[in-house]
Amino acid sequence: MKESRYFYVPNATELTQLPDEEGAHAVRVLRLKEGDEIFLMDGCGSFYQAEVTIARQKCCAYHIIETLPQQRTWRGRVHLAVAPTKMMERMEWLAEKATELGLDEVTFLNCQFSERKVVRTDRIGKIVVAAAKQSRKPWMPVVNEMTPFHDFVSQPRAGLRYIAHCYEEIERRDLFELLGEACPDEEVTVLIGPEGDFSVDEVRLAMAHGFIPVSLGTSRLRTETAALSAVMMAHLTKRI
Repeated sequence: MKESRYFYVPNATELTQLPDEEGAHAVRVLRLKEGDEIFLMDGCGSFYQAEVTIARQKCCAYHIIETLPQQRTWRGRVHLAVAPTKMMERMEWLAEKATELGLDEVTFLNCQFSERKVVRTDRIGKIVVAAAKQSRKPWMPVVNEMTPFHDFVSQPRAGLRYIAHCYEEIERRDLFELLGEACPDEEVTVLIGPEGDFSVDEVRLAMAHGFIPVSLGTSRLRTETAALSAVMMAHLTKRI
């Protein structure tokens, strides 16, 4: 059985050919030709069964045969805000795996103890697209630019807000327990700190803006492991 080929095409119904990068991959790598079946993803909840009508070096045109609306597999929205690690490969791994699990939005935080102040969100965006196609996720996560911690926590934000930290002197509740008690339709935002954790002042600032301090368990986790654990906890409590 021939494997189905998926391509990310925002506004798929308004276009007649694949975006340049997707089209080049379809023609040069996958060797698609006129008459081949493909599937398009608009990143907003729909797949489209389509047929290749033109396959040339710089053009892969298509005709939509059927619209295939998809159902969400989790309720509410999951927004992960994480301070990037010094080794960018670990954040790329996180973006890939969190997208495969299911994520609505990711923001990178510039914190007091951050070792990395710059993130190539264009590269993260490409990793997210590849992961969404591989895992057949009909909704494409939003990838936001690096944001100063103070700016992020002070912005008005709907739903439930949590900040994970490791300070014993600041009381914390278990994130999984809190998510289990909450309405699954609520939007959830979880903050994960850098390798040296948030500063105490940052934790208290977030709390002053309505963020609830939480623990992710008894183990001391790396940044990317903590972030992925938070996404998984959200899914387990929001599953449809």
